[in-house]
Amino acid sequence: MGFSEIPLPPEEIPGCDLPAIQVRPPGPQSRTWLLRNSVNVAPMGPRGAPGPRGKERPSGIVYSTGKGSNVLDVDGNRYVDLAAGFGALLLGHAHPRILKVLELQGERLMQALGDVYTSEPRIALCERLARLHPEPAQVILGQSGADAISAALKTAVLASGKPGVLAFQGSYHGLSYGPLAATSLRESYRQPFAAQLNPAVRFVPYPSSDGLLDLALERARFELVRGDVGAVLVEPILGRGGVVVPPEGFLVELHALARQHGALLIADEIWTGLGRAGEMLTSVAQGATPDLICLGKGLGGGLPISACIGKSELMAAWRQEHEVVHTATFAGAPLACATAIALFDILQRDSLVQRAKDLGAELGRRLRSVVEAVAPNASVRGQGLMWGVELASSGRGGAAVRLMRALLESGYIVSTGGGARDVMVLTPPLVIGENQLEAFVAELPLALQACGP
Repeated sequence: MGFSEIPLPPEEIPGCDLPAIQVRPPGPQSRTWLLRNSVNVAPMGPRGAPGPRGKERPSGIVYSTGKGSNVLDVDGNRYVDLAAGFGALLLGHAHPRILKVLELQGERLMQALGDVYTSEPRIALCERLARLHPEPAQVILGQSGADAISAALKTAVLASGKPGVLAFQGSYHGLSYGPLAATSLRESYRQPFAAQLNPAVRFVPYPSSDGLLDLALERARFELVRGDVGAVLVEPILGRGGVVVPPEGFLVELHALARQHGALLIADEIWTGLGRAGEMLTSVAQGATPDLICLGKGLGGGLPISACIGKSELMAAWRQEHEVVHTATFAGAPLACATAIALFDILQRDSLVQRAKDLGAELGRRLRSVVEAVAPNASVRGQGLMWGVELASSGRGGAAVRLMRALLESGYIVSTGGGARDVMVLTPPLVIGENQLEAFVAELPLALQACGP
């Protein structure tokens, strides 16, 4: 099946144009804005390359507008967005239905009183979310994926009475303290704050192939036998860790182990859920029935909202003798709840989950063909519209960063993953145009060659 045989949804989505680069990025306007940004925004990450006056040289671009799968920067360059807000823009930028819902809900109600005096959209959304779980379930809403993970970890310790958490090497669950303790992507994220993190978190290998499945499960069993683990936290596909797809049966066997030792299985579906990996819930499609499921990123159609969905019998653990809550002022705000409901409607109406599955299968085939011909030491892996190209390591890391910059100059926005940033990550909108993917696949060999070994 070719790209052209997988049509766009019935509603025509704007923003399916090819790149148009007017000035080499970063252009003068982007550089000006980035210099202004460096004055008032706290620095994150390692220092950049020094500029002519000893200051860090600006890198990247500054977004101006976005439509569908296109982004324009402040210099007027048009790009194809294959990152989509780290996978969060399932419907692309400024989807017309989302904009209409925002307008209508904004006229009615923008903020209620949390869970004291709630709102219609919040109740309706929780009904939709609860139905996603294979068993009777209840929902805790949050504002970010890390917030949903925090709610799940709290639920697990309330329900099990055990503080221990089993997580996986290469994992990324967020940077607030609960999720950070279970994040293994880079030790530098955790080390400065280690004294304040949960000391009862242990990491085991994430299986990247059938040959590593037994080792991963055996290590998990060893940790669970100790008896203090109340939560097993896992991504159905390792996201920022490099788009690592585990062997078939991994989650099912992991859940059986967790249940055997009195621990709850938490599926972090923040990247993989809602069609991103070609399934509404990847963990459920793999045959598992997680005790707790975390959603975020694309849930709000572009607005910040997240959810922890758990079996009702487990959520009952929140009813303690003294008040115990997990909430925030803007958790479940009407605007984000309304756009989340619209997202579900659009996914179903336009069959976008199936489209991601079909389009992703063809994209994966094309990527493998191109990469094998130009970079035989690289590997391609993924599912749905979530793909990674792992480049051969040069020993200094950052191979995918160099490829990302080369692609930016050609008008394509991608992101990177893996602990050494050697994986180019593609998470385009589910409504991306076939013409845009065709053009990207044609451009990729040139970018790979430009980066060198």
